[in-house]
Amino acid sequence: MQPAIQLKQRLTDGQLTVGLLLTDDLRPNAVELARRGGLDYLIVDREHLQHDPALAAQVCASGRLLNFPVLVRIDAANFDAARIAMDLGPCGLVVPAVDRVEDLESVQQGVYLPPRGKRRPGGPSNAWVSTYSYDSFRQVVEDHVIVIPQIETLEGLANVTGIAQHPLTTALGVGPFDLSAQLGACWFGIDHPRMAEALTQIRRAAQEAGKATWMVGDGPLLVREQYRFICFGEWNHFLVRSLRQATDGMRQESEG
Repeated sequence: MQPAIQLKQRLTDGQLTVGLLLTDDLRPNAVELARRGGLDYLIVDREHLQHDPALAAQVCASGRLLNFPVLVRIDAANFDAARIAMDLGPCGLVVPAVDRVEDLESVQQGVYLPPRGKRRPGGPSNAWVSTYSYDSFRQVVEDHVIVIPQIETLEGLANVTGIAQHPLTTALGVGPFDLSAQLGACWFGIDHPRMAEALTQIRRAAQEAGKATWMVGDGPLLVREQYRFICFGEWNHFLVRSLRQATDGMRQESEG
């Protein structure tokens, strides 16, 4: 789990850490492209699209081989979703809509082997270890796995302190679009008074727990707001923006 170790070290050191959320477009060479683009991690998003498990496992395998952190966002905060995703071989999980500490307890059951959990290891994830003993899984995988619970609901916001302090939580995540909708501010931006207040509450809970806050959105804006653990979102947005800039520039040139 060297990729997880290095990602955690970046967070501990307060380094700017930037990644992508692969929701619409998952491809076999995702890790290679991310590395060439200077990114620090990728997230295979299986919350909104159930990407082919074999392809997801292939991307996770590339992360292992190239020493690059690949996480999986599961579709629900429960045991089955966590254990199935762990079998794909990521170095961590992003967990959507965590409302209560009990949700994290359920996820923990899917991450850890007995006696700490109920996971039955299998699939590509076994490639992390050289021997299939409990000590091997615990020391190599479980002790370093990254888990990012997302605060996306009013209930999650009310319970944010306990969620941030839970031992399974590596960093505290924000689901900005869903949370803003819950707050009646969908989508007026992070500077809307209700959203700004909620983000302050989340960041304070993370800071008091000694953990980073993970945020999705406009990278330069989030840097200005002092976020250090940032996700750009889907990379097709960059493709569309680059194509638009290129074609608009060409048309202006031809008309000039």
